[in-house]
Amino acid sequence: MIGKILQTFPELDEGILIKRYKRFFADIRLKNGETVTAHCANTGPMNGVIRIGQRVRLRNVDSPTRKLKWSWEQAEVVSSDGASCWVGINTALPNKIVRKVIEAGFLNIELGHISEIKTEVKYGNQGKSRIDLFLRPGKSNPDQRNIYLEVKNTTWTDRDLALFPDTVTQRGQKHLKDMIGVLPDSRAILVPCISRNDVASFAPGDSADPKYGELYRLALNSGVEVFPCCFGFFASHITWEGLRPFRKSQYSS
Repeated sequence: MIGKILQTFPELDEGILIKRYKRFFADIRLKNGETVTAHCANTGPMNGVIRIGQRVRLRNVDSPTRKLKWSWEQAEVVSSDGASCWVGINTALPNKIVRKVIEAGFLNIELGHISEIKTEVKYGNQGKSRIDLFLRPGKSNPDQRNIYLEVKNTTWTDRDLALFPDTVTQRGQKHLKDMIGVLPDSRAILVPCISRNDVASFAPGDSADPKYGELYRLALNSGVEVFPCCFGFFASHITWEGLRPFRKSQYSS
């Protein structure tokens, strides 16, 4: 199961990052010397991931409706052991690959049998939030509560510790409050989607957003479950690297 290919795609092109600007754009020099502007689907700061001159991978999108025909998908970073590691930076992917993990049965022990998966279901205070994945348990599932599952793309690290968030996130804070609100009638699960395979554990990014760290610990104490899912990113596929243990704080276990 570990290392199993979860998703395949046409091999990505490789280039060198020249600059990233206006959050959505990145200038990249391809191997043939051509400089292209690629769409960046990650609007966050990507702390520890962006480095001018680094190798990156991008996808050529042949669509008449797109202004930019290139999409930036992956970035190469130095891992804690000094080796290289590729990081998935496209924030449109985490929900999809976590769903694939559930459908493949890789989380059957943690979730039990699931009969139905829905996306973007309204919940929270006056239904103003939308959960990433809403799961209905199958008849054989010993826990018949519905499951509200929130996915967070996680790329920031401190050595081999994966951290989320990498900046203040009022939206993320609200999601934790909303997840606490569905308890105990339903299960609430936070899934840090660790988009790199060089980490050993997960913790909240207290140094980036202390309030999020406080709410994370409140959520744990209230019954919110945390399943950090780890993935490997390659030029033509993504692999399932299993669950990672989690910590209550960035600063302690």
